[in-house]
Amino acid sequence: MKILLVGMNHRTAPVEVRERFAVDEPGPWLAKLVASDEIDEAVLLSTCNRVEVVVTTRQLDAARHRLRSFFLRELGRGEPLPESLSPHGILYEHVDTDAVRHLLRVSSSIDALVVGEPQILGQVKDAFREATESGASGPVLSRLFAAAFTAAKRVRHETRIAERPVSVARVAVDLARQIFETLEDKHALLVGAGEMIEMALAALRGAGLAEVSVANRTRSHASALAQRFGASAHGLDELPALVARADVILSCIAAERSLLNVPLFEEALRVRRHQPIFVIDIGVPRNVDPDVNRLDDVYLYDLDDLGGVAEANAEERRRETIRAEGIVQEEVDRFGGWLTALAAVPTIRRVRDRAEAVRQAELAKWLAKTGVDEDSRRAVEGLTRAIVNKILHAPVSRLREQAEREDGLAYLQAARVLFALDDPTAPGADADARDGTSEAETVEEIATEAVRGLAKPRRTARAAEDGPESE
Repeated sequence: MKILLVGMNHRTAPVEVRERFAVDEPGPWLAKLVASDEIDEAVLLSTCNRVEVVVTTRQLDAARHRLRSFFLRELGRGEPLPESLSPHGILYEHVDTDAVRHLLRVSSSIDALVVGEPQILGQVKDAFREATESGASGPVLSRLFAAAFTAAKRVRHETRIAERPVSVARVAVDLARQIFETLEDKHALLVGAGEMIEMALAALRGAGLAEVSVANRTRSHASALAQRFGASAHGLDELPALVARADVILSCIAAERSLLNVPLFEEALRVRRHQPIFVIDIGVPRNVDPDVNRLDDVYLYDLDDLGGVAEANAEERRRETIRAEGIVQEEVDRFGGWLTALAAVPTIRRVRDRAEAVRQAELAKWLAKTGVDEDSRRAVEGLTRAIVNKILHAPVSRLREQAEREDGLAYLQAARVLFALDDPTAPGADADARDGTSEAETVEEIATEAVRGLAKPRRTARAAEDGPESE
């Protein structure tokens, strides 16, 4: 059983490409994937920054081909990519441990556009729930996503990776939250309609701010941005009235001179009866006259003020990211141990089956020669069974113990060699044919048993989300 992940993200594909592959309803797509012979289980994650599919497969090369075709011919509807891009450039691939690590890093918000932002965990949970409810996720991916949710929870609780914003726009919003006890009853004015304003607007909405106005030189641009976030759009000619209403002002617009000057704020304070105004100027050149800072009840921060905070936060976040990577590696190792332990089960079963086959064959020969009565037959039957169990107890116990260790696979391979499990002519080998169950089927059977209690789709999703503790 192999784990394969194929996808694209904000590093490999621009937004105009990613949006062509975005999926609103993953259920039908997942049904098509797991209906193919190459793929056993599948989960599809689609966000504004990434589209990824993680699957389990027993035919790795065929699954690779299937997933690349799925992206380019089905999700992408066969439309040609821009000339500057190639399928090999936009799609990445991870197998087994690398796939596990990638998923855990994504869930923990380490591999994210903004490191530490919590939204991705909810999106991963939604993707897993969709896969479970559509019947596409099975025992191995259920366990994998449980590990991903556990890693994300540990990173959130054991590090401070999400506590300190690193973009200037988000630092500005963080400062506003510190100055005002709550933003829910405040009104914000954003001057401009560029990327920094968009980031600030998203952060303000996330902080609970209900009323936002966007003013811009080109009103249509302000309208486009305001419509996405439920804000009101205005032209720059409305600034006097807007400033008088605003508790928080964030400005980032191209201007040769200051748009927000001392007389404008003096009049605004008079109208507001000197209720304080928090002003963040991240324009270059500056949009706010520095003399505004001399006014009582106006608190002005410029780009230099915020840049120092953002750089300090970035350094702190780098240190926390190292700690988060350590947590992810621990959970990767834990999941790898679980997979190795599953692989040990068919090996142990085959050792026991072959030993039992040898016992039965030798006992049958002896009985044919001696012709003992039924009581003696039962006595010898019990004796030989006890001898085989005693002989196998120590090696089987050690094999179970070592299976979850880092070198567990080496022990499994040694056991296969020592017991000649891959030799069809070895004593007891005929038991393999009588069993009729492949090792892959045995692993899947044991995996299912290992996550029993997660059989109902909705229960499976919730159990995996909760992990060892409640969220």
